[in-house]
Amino acid sequence: MKPILTKTDYSIIKELILNTPSPMITKEISLLAREIEKARKVTDSKIEPQVIRINSHFEVQDVGSGQLLKFQLTLPKTANLAEKRLSLFTPLGVALIGFQEGMEIEWTLPGGLKKLKILRVQNPVHSE
Repeated sequence: MKPILTKTDYSIIKELILNTPSPMITKEISLLAREIEKARKVTDSKIEPQVIRINSHFEVQDVGSGQLLKFQLTLPKTANLAEKRLSLFTPLGVALIGFQEGMEIEWTLPGGLKKLKILRVQNPVHSE
């Protein structure tokens, strides 16, 4: 499965990664760099509304434990776990960006390999 990104999100993420100082490059940022390069890039108006992208609100379930997670995927500078705003530089953010509602993905998170089902995705409405 290849992630799907808007060309805008791709440009924003690529710029963020390029501007991250080398000592700050984590394993997750390196994985994200690889994921965005293999992603299918589409114009902003052509992306399905159920695809997780920057600023998406989403709900996922850990298939193994049944645990539900609800967050908004944000840029690192606006992330705030207390407010359920998750940085796209986190393991979960890297795992989910570009995938859509209804999909199940497997990804190695800090707690080990997890199977996650994307239950719901809500995106802000963009006017073009």
